[in-house]
Amino acid sequence: MKKSIFTLCLSAIVLASLSSCFGGKSASSLGRGGEVTGVGGGKSFREPAPFGMTMVKRGWLKMGVEKQDSLWGKETPTKDISVDGFWMDETEVTNSEYKQFVEWVKDSILRTRLADPAYGGDETYMITEDKNGDPVKPHLDWSKRLPRKPTEDELRAFESLYTINPVTGEKSIDAKQLNYRYEIYDYTTAALRRNRLRPEERNLNTDVTVDPNEVVMISKDTAYIDDEGVIHQETINRPLSGPWDFLNTYIVNVYPDTTCWVNDFRNSENETYLRNYFSNSTYNDFPVVGVTWEQANAFCAWRTDYLLKGLGKEARFVQRYRLPTEAEWEYAARGKNQDEFPWENQDVKSGNGCFYANFKPDRGNYTKDGNLITSRAGIYSANSNGLYDMAGNVAEWTSTIYTEAGVEAMNDLNPQLEYKAAKEDPYRLKKKSVRGGSWKDPESYIRSAWRTWEYQNQPRSYIGFRCVRSLASSSSEAAKQAMKASKKSKKRRK
Repeated sequence: MKKSIFTLCLSAIVLASLSSCFGGKSASSLGRGGEVTGVGGGKSFREPAPFGMTMVKRGWLKMGVEKQDSLWGKETPTKDISVDGFWMDETEVTNSEYKQFVEWVKDSILRTRLADPAYGGDETYMITEDKNGDPVKPHLDWSKRLPRKPTEDELRAFESLYTINPVTGEKSIDAKQLNYRYEIYDYTTAALRRNRLRPEERNLNTDVTVDPNEVVMISKDTAYIDDEGVIHQETINRPLSGPWDFLNTYIVNVYPDTTCWVNDFRNSENETYLRNYFSNSTYNDFPVVGVTWEQANAFCAWRTDYLLKGLGKEARFVQRYRLPTEAEWEYAARGKNQDEFPWENQDVKSGNGCFYANFKPDRGNYTKDGNLITSRAGIYSANSNGLYDMAGNVAEWTSTIYTEAGVEAMNDLNPQLEYKAAKEDPYRLKKKSVRGGSWKDPESYIRSAWRTWEYQNQPRSYIGFRCVRSLASSSSEAAKQAMKASKKSKKRRK
């Protein structure tokens, strides 16, 4: 009897302990009187505003051009669409911000070589065990400082990252080595019913007999670097085998193509920009250019991993940085009143003659708006969403593929057209939508609804990008207002 009482007491203690660990309502308090009252949750996650970003609240937009004119050519379709809320960079990604990415890649290569016996041979630059001494996947120890007075072996690791021009003798970073490897798990493709590992889950129609031996083919992006240092990107088509089939690997050279200034403008003296625009700190706050769509995606992936490593357990709620969809970009650019430009009126300059954006306001006269090429990010007024340079300065990559059909082919809820072009795909399938117009474009090209495109591997001196991040949680503003009104009403009754 005593043993039974002891057992019951012990069980009660265990249950009490578990209850305090989970922090929710106890089972006995959930269904008093047999009613379902719901499970108590922990403290809700309140997402802090990301540095340099502003929130664009969810809403509705008539996407496309409503008023057609001769400058637009053929008629552009329109469509009513709705988008969820997201964070968006207040300005285009600057040279300074992109340099941080480039420097991180350079330092990661340097630290790896300092740990390599062929160079420094200092194993402390690499973490191979956890706090308990158990082995972990080797990764860099970023807390360890680089040597101020490197030894001869360490100096070889430093010098291996640079190259010398055999003609001029100039020493510069060897951009070909600055490759960033990252992995992206494709949650959407993994969630498709056709890709379920259990055949019986692939079709819910009970009138259809599912073939248990059906072979489901998947496409997976992968990449590797050969012994010559050449990056090889491949798209593998193979039978579905497991969750690893949805992990895509990419290797991207991250250094901007500074030669775009001379390749974009033939018979033009732009050597100054080629040599200075990215390397000279004078241009630090100017938008980065010469970055391909592929490099912009690599930056988003790095920025995500960089953030997650700095967060605690709440990192699981934070969404990834990415390029905006074409719909998100237009919705954000038009502002709260769905204006034709990112400002309220239809003119491109104020009553006192000040231009609202950096673009090409006249034939051959790039300086009429006060700039020759790009301008410092954020010097013009923000639109009603708190976003700068959504017209002009540099055009911006989106994540959406470019098709002539445009919005007609899109869904009306969080519309997106996405296609991951394989290397062997026809070049025409590698067009990505570019929005906003640039410093070299006329007035009609900087309208918020203007659509144009560029090939995903083509760097341009007039195309940059900005990042977005989906909100960690989304709540109805109408419900919030109703809740506030309800609380006020209750107070009056009391």
